[in-house]
Amino acid sequence: MIDEIGRVDRDTPQAVLSENGPWGGRGEGDGSGGGKGSGPGGGDGPRNPWTQPPRKPRAPRGASQPSLEDLVSRLRGRFGGGLPSGGGRSLWGYALAVFVLLWLGTTSMHRIDPQERGVITRFGAYAGTLKPGIGMTLPAPIDVVTRVNVDQIQNFDVPASGGQNLVLTGDQNILDLAYSVRWSIRDPELYLFELAEPEDTIREVAESAMREEMSRVTLDQAIGPMRSEIEARVATRMQALLDRYRSGVVVQGVAIRQADPPQAVNDAFKDVSAAQQDAQAAINNARRDAEQVMAGAQAQAQAFDKVYDAYKMAPEVTKKRMYYETMEAVLGKTDKVIVDTPGANTYLPLPGFPPHRAANQQQAQQGGGQ
Repeated sequence: MIDEIGRVDRDTPQAVLSENGPWGGRGEGDGSGGGKGSGPGGGDGPRNPWTQPPRKPRAPRGASQPSLEDLVSRLRGRFGGGLPSGGGRSLWGYALAVFVLLWLGTTSMHRIDPQERGVITRFGAYAGTLKPGIGMTLPAPIDVVTRVNVDQIQNFDVPASGGQNLVLTGDQNILDLAYSVRWSIRDPELYLFELAEPEDTIREVAESAMREEMSRVTLDQAIGPMRSEIEARVATRMQALLDRYRSGVVVQGVAIRQADPPQAVNDAFKDVSAAQQDAQAAINNARRDAEQVMAGAQAQAQAFDKVYDAYKMAPEVTKKRMYYETMEAVLGKTDKVIVDTPGANTYLPLPGFPPHRAANQQQAQQGGGQ
């Protein structure tokens, strides 16, 4: 069959087709037919397509870019076939394996700081709490860890905007009150799951407890001496309410920053306060004078008791003593000298005796001689 094809006349269409060749024209033959081929047959005929290596097809103009598999094949050839067969699928497999390892490492291992606690939720339900250190959980989204700082002291001010916070006291007075509340988290799981809005709840509880305590005191007590006691009672009341709500919060303290009457009546309140202070000062002075009078009366009563005790023991002696003391008190400030003893020498040459006293003594002697 092949020999017959090789002997076909060159003028026939078959000869033309054989000469040009459907596989690239004349060239190196395989000697199976006539021609200039250099094959084993030594002829000039066309090359045998069945014994030639396949040629790489040329990309036509306007062809698309090579696919991912072509690129992988070229990389395999460039690196000496280092990549295994099916390189595209294997590369995607390596990338997927690396992604899975990173996902497991980042979502299953958790580092919890000393001031933190890690609350674990499994499909949205509470599943445990991680202590400080390195903890392991199931990967996300199966387990989700929420870090909660339990050592941080948080605070808020009432009123928050710095405006007026009018509170009614027990004596029906209005007070402009400003205070701050300090609190921290004690149980992270209760704090996250028991209250929908924990911070708003704590604020509302603080306002309720403060208004309740202010309704039990007067305006003067709220402004002055009972401020520290009110702060302690408000903190205790807040803690009791928050424990009933299972909030997981501990109240650190309450501090009253301002307790004044409203600005509209502040001047009148100052006048009333000044009048009250003046009245209190007058009352204190009267009490002081009364205490002094009472002390003097008590001293006189004690002295009289002593004299009475002496009178019971020696009545005559006590009478004379009382008489002499009384006369001395009455006549001690006069210039006259009275001698009541008969036959006594009335001349008393005392040095420095006043002249009018000497004249009085002389008149007394003349009266005595008569």
